[in-house]
Amino acid sequence: MAGDWIVGGADRADANVRLFCFAHAGGGSALFRGWDKLLSSEVDVCPVVLPGRESRIREMPFNRMEQLVGPLYEALREHVDRPFAFFGHSMGAAVAWEMARKFSAGPSGGPIILFVSGRRAPHLPTRRRLFSDLPDEQLMAELGKLNGTPTEVMGQRNLLRLFLPGLRADFELNERHTPLPGPELSCPVSALCGDADPEVDPDEIAAWRNATTGGFTQRVFGGDHFYLKGPRPEVLQAVQEDLDRVVLTHPAR
Repeated sequence: MAGDWIVGGADRADANVRLFCFAHAGGGSALFRGWDKLLSSEVDVCPVVLPGRESRIREMPFNRMEQLVGPLYEALREHVDRPFAFFGHSMGAAVAWEMARKFSAGPSGGPIILFVSGRRAPHLPTRRRLFSDLPDEQLMAELGKLNGTPTEVMGQRNLLRLFLPGLRADFELNERHTPLPGPELSCPVSALCGDADPEVDPDEIAAWRNATTGGFTQRVFGGDHFYLKGPRPEVLQAVQEDLDRVVLTHPAR
């Protein structure tokens, strides 16, 4: 582990590229378990664990993007000694986009590619009631509909309530996010989603093309909001193809 923020990555010395991965609200490194086996050995998969989950469950979670970006940037910048990319799912897509912009304005330069998954483009407003405002029982019901929380956890209400403060903070961070001051992205953006995702439709994913002046790719897979769980080989194949294409034009630093 490299510090408290990265789990199981940032230590593959022969990797050509580092892939920093950001999960959904309440999520952490578990979403990306097995990615290092399905991606090339030249990719150093670096799941990022934010405060308030997994090994950091006792830490206070961030509920505003502007509070998170600074500490997260400081934690990651010592690990960008080679070409790097960001992958973000759901809330993580907003975090990954803001981090891409933050790094693009810094001395190391930005990522070679940004992957965004399961979230509307940052300039689009949410089209549903805010989860962060829901009473506990309604919030738990909505979590069940998204199919991202393990069944054994959903069946233990007392256990689930322990995670609700962190989940609520994550939903607040995500739902109240508006783009922070910063540069426009010029790196390629690859946008992915499930075809039965209740949280985002293909048009909202397609709107990510307006978040960069660089290239844009959109892929739709079969599945719901957590279409990428498994992990699914066809999703990782798409990620690998995009990484291979851009790594060729970005030699190691």
